[in-house]
Amino acid sequence: MSLFDYIEEHKDQHLQELCDLLRIPSISAKSEHKKDIERAAKWLADKLGAIGMEGVEIIPTKLHPLVYAEWLHAPGKPTVLVYGHYDVQPPEPEELWTSPPFEPAVRRNKLFARGSADDKGQVHIHLAALESLMKVYGRLPVNVKMILEGEEEVGSENLHAYVRNHKRKFASDALIVSDTSMVAPGVPSISYGLRGLSYYQLEVTGPVQDLHSGVFGGAVPNPLQVLSDLFARLHDRDGRVAVPGFYRDVKPLAAGDRRALRALPWSEQAFRRFVGAPGLVGEKGYTSLERIWCRPTLELNGLWGGYMGEGAKTVIPAKGYAKFSTRLVPNQDPGKIARLVERQVRRLLSKTVTCRFETLSEGKPWLASCHNPIFQTALSALEEGFGRKAVFIREGGSIPFVTEVHDLYGIPCVLMGFGLPDENAHAPDEHLSLDHYFGGIRSVARFYEGLAEL
Repeated sequence: MSLFDYIEEHKDQHLQELCDLLRIPSISAKSEHKKDIERAAKWLADKLGAIGMEGVEIIPTKLHPLVYAEWLHAPGKPTVLVYGHYDVQPPEPEELWTSPPFEPAVRRNKLFARGSADDKGQVHIHLAALESLMKVYGRLPVNVKMILEGEEEVGSENLHAYVRNHKRKFASDALIVSDTSMVAPGVPSISYGLRGLSYYQLEVTGPVQDLHSGVFGGAVPNPLQVLSDLFARLHDRDGRVAVPGFYRDVKPLAAGDRRALRALPWSEQAFRRFVGAPGLVGEKGYTSLERIWCRPTLELNGLWGGYMGEGAKTVIPAKGYAKFSTRLVPNQDPGKIARLVERQVRRLLSKTVTCRFETLSEGKPWLASCHNPIFQTALSALEEGFGRKAVFIREGGSIPFVTEVHDLYGIPCVLMGFGLPDENAHAPDEHLSLDHYFGGIRSVARFYEGLAEL
């Protein structure tokens, strides 16, 4: 039986297994789901052992466990490290789901469930591909190490520490990640660039306690008004970030890259319709695709304080809070950008308040050379799996583990994702196209075969 015939005959089995995994509410951000995280880790460990992977471990950490497995019986062939995560975002607001978030449902050839696209569905693509290779050939064509984490949605702190402390264990010739998107339905894609991220929290204090706005309003600094004024001044009229030195190290976007981006099957009108806003904004002189993939940004992610309950309470809050982030591009350094941002925030803030500035997390941007032979192997595998020409794209998001492995080992990192940007990865009604799921299994299986020839 051929490899693709086996995959076709076992589609129902693979889909049922994925649904079993999706039923586990492995929400890493909520302590009440710790047992569910452990249950998902055991499910994966059991499945890896059943496939024929060896050295299967559930590795405890200070928070949630890692799952590791390997198969190293292909002498003279490359060793690939496969990364994914089994934790998911909280499903709230649950009332906006068409069907319950942890009861997988198929509608319009799409699988709806929390984690279907991010990242359980994409992890399972690799499990199904490895199992298919084992069943058809009795072995794998290359050496494989797999690490799956349960903390990606809360910062991956323990994964990074474990890998740094076990550098030899994870030594490989390439990193393979499926936690990204395709540029359009049916168009297989390889991401060769990720934006970095620095995430901040700001606490602003005015009066020593909440005050009656009728008695004190007009004379006392209001932290929420101060924060509003601050963020209004952190962009100029052209949509550029108004932080001195912010763009100093930005690697210019080459003319050839801009032409390639404009040739992609990406519609700005479709993008605007999905977003649902009356219009789009951004840095002057760039297309929307360039803005979300290739240009740095500063975004206000949350602003709160004072009274937010039902009805009215006339109060001047003692404190106001903001969470905000900068997305970074090559060659921006997250630590340097954080220092520049903090300096500008403190300079612009009214002297009538005090502030506490924290950098909560940092991640480097990443850009690969598409000329490495492994990328051509990936393109061929995707084209065979989907029956359509594959393309190179970038991603606006961040995967800190990619830059960590790239820096630690100096190896190529191949990001072949099978979701779509509009599949609601962190929102109600998250879903994954079944055509992409099964096309992904075919592509990944063929990719592992192709790697044996490098």
